[in-house]
Amino acid sequence: MTNTLTAAKPAADDRVATKSTLAKLLGRPEIGALVGAVALFAFFAVVAPVFLQPSSFATVLYGASTIGIMAVGVSLLMIGGEFDLSTGVAVISSALAASLFSWYFTTNVWVGVIVALLVSLSIGFINGWILIKTKLPSFIVTLATFLMLTGLNLGLTRLIGGSVSTPSIARMDGFDSARAVFASSVGIFGVDVKITVFFWIGLVAVASWILLRTKVGNWIFAVGGDANAARAVGVPVVRTKIGLFMGVGLCGWLLGMHNLFAFDTVQSGEGVGNEFLYIIAAVIGGCLLTGGYGSAVGGAIGAFIFGMANKGIVYAEWNPDWFKFFLGLMLLLATIVNVAVKKRAESK
Repeated sequence: MTNTLTAAKPAADDRVATKSTLAKLLGRPEIGALVGAVALFAFFAVVAPVFLQPSSFATVLYGASTIGIMAVGVSLLMIGGEFDLSTGVAVISSALAASLFSWYFTTNVWVGVIVALLVSLSIGFINGWILIKTKLPSFIVTLATFLMLTGLNLGLTRLIGGSVSTPSIARMDGFDSARAVFASSVGIFGVDVKITVFFWIGLVAVASWILLRTKVGNWIFAVGGDANAARAVGVPVVRTKIGLFMGVGLCGWLLGMHNLFAFDTVQSGEGVGNEFLYIIAAVIGGCLLTGGYGSAVGGAIGAFIFGMANKGIVYAEWNPDWFKFFLGLMLLLATIVNVAVKKRAESK
């Protein structure tokens, strides 16, 4: 009996088992989107050689950045288990707030910029607060916000400016400096790259750091996976969810300021439908609709895919009427691939 016990080996502990490199790679939320992005880039490089020209690629990056800026905030929100259907019109609300406040009160436009920031953060806070207090699905809460903002955008613009678009603020104090910050271009090897591209990259870097290197990132994944379990272990669920909605508001403010100072007027009816583009970018990038899974890098890749598809179709001289079909197909395939990759990674 003694010899038998001595010779017995302890059973392997699954808790300390190491994953293979392939399993770790497949476990990354953005891997499916990355493969798709590489394939799409190669495809358009072949069918539309102009796609590879530096100026054309800078245009692709600009188009991707205008989706990607919002996709960063939306990705984090979806990882936290929530949606925001008001993002498209909230971007326009921010631009309208800055423009109309500056014009009506004849102030320096930077005052309007600060007012717009407060408005955007307030919209995010209100969405999160109502969600927590009512326990309604974020789909319902933000759909209501979407409808109210759509009406407010149009109604207040008509009331204050007498038109569906804002008056031009191009000659007001501070406009030139604000345009330099929010809507300028940076020359790189003779190619003008819009400043939104750098905002986009910076936001992705900050969001990735938050998700992967801070306790706030752990909170975001926890509340998205199971809010009740997260609350039971001390995660501040209320603060985390409200903070995520306010983060979306911050991204909306940044994009709204770009829109305002790039064109100096704002159409109050714009933005409707853009919320789906931001969600599509996040989903293509690996964020699951069920929450608790995804990455900011994946959302960026999803936005890049959108930019390539949008401009690539033009460069290839195809009928742009097919773009929405192509976008829907990408969304469906990306969702299927993301779920399959996650299940495969978990099984290893």
